Amino acid sequence: MSQLSDLVDPSAISLDASAQDWRAAIRLSGDLLVSTESTTSSYTDAMIRTVEEHGPYIVIAPGFALAHARPDESVLRTALSFVRLAEPIPFGNEANDPVTLVMALAAADASAHQSALAALAGVLADPTSRRELDTASTPAEVLAALGADDTDAAEGADTSTDADTDAGTDAATDAGTESATSEPDADGTRSATAVSTPAPATATATAPAPAPAPAPAPAPSAASADATAGPSAPVDPDAVPSKNLLLTVCGNGLGTSLFLKNTAEQVLDRWGWSSYLDIQATDTISAKGRAKEADVILTSGAIADTLGDVGVRVEVIENFTSQAEIDAVLRRVYAV
Repeated sequence: MSQLSDLVDPSAISLDASAQDWRAAIRLSGDLLVSTESTTSSYTDAMIRTVEEHGPYIVIAPGFALAHARPDESVLRTALSFVRLAEPIPFGNEANDPVTLVMALAAADASAHQSALAALAGVLADPTSRRELDTASTPAEVLAALGADDTDAAEGADTSTDADTDAGTDAATDAGTESATSEPDADGTRSATAVSTPAPATATATAPAPAPAPAPAPAPSAASADATAGPSAPVDPDAVPSKNLLLTVCGNGLGTSLFLKNTAEQVLDRWGWSSYLDIQATDTISAKGRAKEADVILTSGAIADTLGDVGVRVEVIENFTSQAEIDAVLRRVYAV
């Protein structure tokens, strides 16, 4: 089983549940955590209170909410619950309402659930997996959509890959080495990386090709990015020299901010910029104190309103699963 599906007890899954409003929907997801002895009822109250204080920032993708609160003694173990609502419920998030799927996250510490959130981001970004969550008729089908069978599939893929590698090696040997090593700009490492992690179709259609990796020194900056892109590239007048740090922010620094961090890191990986820029997830209070250390803050509209003017650029991300949206934002920030 994957780390994501491992955190979801089958009895913590409720399909086609009825809820009158967003509070009731969150309470349903919290009650499932309580029933599996993952939290106490006070954690459910805290999840509702978090939205009351910070707004509907937990609605991080179309139709999907990730309810959570700050870890305390009410969290007995790290776990997730899954609720699919019988009727869509508005949470007050204009970009992503109404909500049909609610998952509640209980994190016993700041790191145990990070890989699970990264996997969840991948599930929600994949149209097939999302459709499976929307149509699953049993808890087993939900767990399968969350990757419960990934381990077996990966083992099978490893065997297949070994065979394919041997076949490919033989073919390359027969064909000679000249075609494999010629035209390095087209067939080199950068091209191989682009094939294995393609840019989203939206970004490819509407934005320039991913920016090349910046020189080892200095770090990415508006000036260096503009020089790389060429004189015809548009330059954002607000672009500034890089401080090598981006902050992703949510109410508690342990849920949606980590989710956004994972997606942004995938964009930087595709650009080849991961070694030049650090992305850190944090909460609203810490973000206000650390804002001027960062190039930009990435967050939701509700949290942006909570932060107010922090002295640095704050960019609102509507869909935390969308690499295309984050790609476009970072291109503006770094003028690429």
